[in-house]
Amino acid sequence: MVRVAESDLRKQKRELADAQVVLARRRRYGQKMYDTKREPRAVMKLRARTAQQSAGKYRIMHEEKLAEAKERLDDAAEAVRDDDEIRVDLPYTAVPPGRTVLTLRDLVPAYGARVTGGLDVHGPERIALVGRNGAGKTTLLRTVAGELEPVAGEATAHVPLRFLPQRLDVLDGELSVAENVARYAPGATNNLIRARLARFLFRGARADQRAATLSGGERFRAALAALMLAEPAPQLLMLDEPTNNLDMASVRQLTSALEAYEGALIVAAHDLPFLESLGITRWLLLEEGELRETTPEAVG
Repeated sequence: MVRVAESDLRKQKRELADAQVVLARRRRYGQKMYDTKREPRAVMKLRARTAQQSAGKYRIMHEEKLAEAKERLDDAAEAVRDDDEIRVDLPYTAVPPGRTVLTLRDLVPAYGARVTGGLDVHGPERIALVGRNGAGKTTLLRTVAGELEPVAGEATAHVPLRFLPQRLDVLDGELSVAENVARYAPGATNNLIRARLARFLFRGARADQRAATLSGGERFRAALAALMLAEPAPQLLMLDEPTNNLDMASVRQLTSALEAYEGALIVAAHDLPFLESLGITRWLLLEEGELRETTPEAVG
């Protein structure tokens, strides 16, 4: 695919060079006709204007073909660089140390584990939420995100919060990647959205691809981009089993994206090596209906 695109780019470069030779030849012929005054002056001026307009269209046509060939090459090269790292700056996600970003008080979710007493999350803590399947991790995160009403107690976010669920339903499958991001950042210009998406490895035509046609890894990356580039910037980000169904390249991309995130982070996961790679500062365990502090050694 890359070789085909490179061949097409060389072809378009040759055709543009040939076109420039043709145009130069035409200009010399026109100047010769004008110098020898073989036709009336008015006729020669009209002919010169017409030739100039035609030459401009001819040149623009070849320049556009060359630009399209370059974009196809970029897309082809990107297609074989699926293990590229995400490199993005997210300064607006920063939270001052010690600032309370989330308060839980005697929280009783609709089902699953409860939070007895109080729990505060401060910026920029990185919290691992662990526990066996069915312990209630997803229910707790959905309750904090406001998707589920608690039976009792309080869950209050004091900063902009975003939640990325396992099912990735934050994306509209009928919209393009760029259009999905625009839904979360309505004040951002199209050029700014595309520039930011390029850092999430959606470059050129890839940003125009419908979400429904993306691979699993691409869909996760698009969902992550939509939430991390949202306005206002999320200063508390919650992820539910983010590495499920991701290949190694996608996990590396997720890790590099989260390295740039400066807000508070809560990640529910079973993948201990992945959690440790995030620089987790606090471990919370859901067990026997209660949420309590733990250590990575106890989890392992």
